Amino acid sequence: MRKAAVIYDSKFGNTEKIAKALSEGMKKEGLDADCMRIDNVDLDKLAECEMLAFGAPTQGLSVSKPMKEFLKKLENLNLQGKKAFAFDTKLKSRFAGSAAKGIEKQLKKLQMTIVKPYASAIVKGTEGPLEEGAEDKFTQIGSEIAKT
Repeated sequence: MRKAAVIYDSKFGNTEKIAKALSEGMKKEGLDADCMRIDNVDLDKLAECEMLAFGAPTQGLSVSKPMKEFLKKLENLNLQGKKAFAFDTKLKSRFAGSAAKGIEKQLKKLQMTIVKPYASAIVKGTEGPLEEGAEDKFTQIGSEIAKT
């Protein structure tokens, strides 16, 4: 069975909801997708996955500090050529910045193959809630990614 991992950092639970929706979409297409917080990831197991998705809340216009530190740990692994996707949660403002953009940049540095340009889920306030339809959108994205 094809394996995937959706790895996320979440402060108020919004990014977690999006990560779960993404993994549900992958499962619908027959991908064995694990969804886990960055502090529960066994780095050695990542080698078994053909697809890795990473998501974090946008904080200070960029990637959350815990996710930045996690991505740094990946530099010691050989993830070259693995399929990858980046996502984030952020406020709806052109000044909000994007964690996903920074994550995707890091995944490219690791020579991973980006299967779909990064995507954002909009939160209505610092603590949420998510914009209506955000989870459905990411279930759909998960399905699309699983088909690649």
